[in-house]
Amino acid sequence: MASSEEFTTSILIFPVSLHQGMTETVLFEIEQQSSLADVATYLRNVAEKLESGEQVTLEAGTERVTLDPPETVEFEVKAEHEGPEGTGELSLELELEWDENSDGSGDSSLSIN
Repeated sequence: MASSEEFTTSILIFPVSLHQGMTETVLFEIEQQSSLADVATYLRNVAEKLESGEQVTLEAGTERVTLDPPETVEFEVKAEHEGPEGTGELSLELELEWDENSDGSGDSSLSIN
């Protein structure tokens, strides 16, 4: 990945109210312009960590967070269009979720080609 790329790092740590008694705290967030090749490298690095059962560490500048996902997680794939037809923004979102005390049990049926 090109180290000369300019990017914006947003590290947000604040609670957000979700449901009664639940809050969400953003531990790490980054948004940057990247080539598809660089994005593929990031995803490949994450995939290798997940496949080997290793912790995943996200790092930008001095900010760092390490996550230890269980063997089975909830995997959400979302394709969105925002804004007026023909002039809006398209996105592909990949999200992994798990309970902090998860034992990692579950099943899968998604196919991405």
